[in-house]
Amino acid sequence: MLNASEKEKVELEHQAAKLFLRLYEKQFNLPMRHIWHNQPSKPDVSCYQAKEKLDIEIAHLYGSEKEAMAILKRELSPETKEHLCALLLEPIETRLTRALQRILASKACKHYDSKRVWLVIRNANPFWHSQDIQALQHHFVMPSPHPFEQVWIIGDMKGHSGLIQLYP
Repeated sequence: MLNASEKEKVELEHQAAKLFLRLYEKQFNLPMRHIWHNQPSKPDVSCYQAKEKLDIEIAHLYGSEKEAMAILKRELSPETKEHLCALLLEPIETRLTRALQRILASKACKHYDSKRVWLVIRNANPFWHSQDIQALQHHFVMPSPHPFEQVWIIGDMKGHSGLIQLYP
């Protein structure tokens, strides 16, 4: 049985996967269907891209753990609030690049029981926009080796700014 935090994580992953499939299908006119959640040795969700099975690992780009707490509307300690205020003094470019590289490095180390895996990262930070990600795209380095055929970013939580392909 999943605890409340695990349920929230699965729900966020499912929402991100559905959003990605809808955006990808619209952009490339290629059917993306039938999402189902997987067990830990597999990527988070699976679907069909046209008639071929595709596994998708989902990540959310918050910035830092403390920013995630604020974005997810958790109760914040005075120390966390101070930390968040200090972050506002750092250039967006530095914070965004560092946060995205941290996700890429973490996910690159994973191994999956799967033939085709894509990484989809949904930007959850309201201070970062699709244009920021595109402007810094040349700064992001995909660690090698890694298990991903492709890496995509959803530019915002609702997908209004579309998809950005980060790799290949």
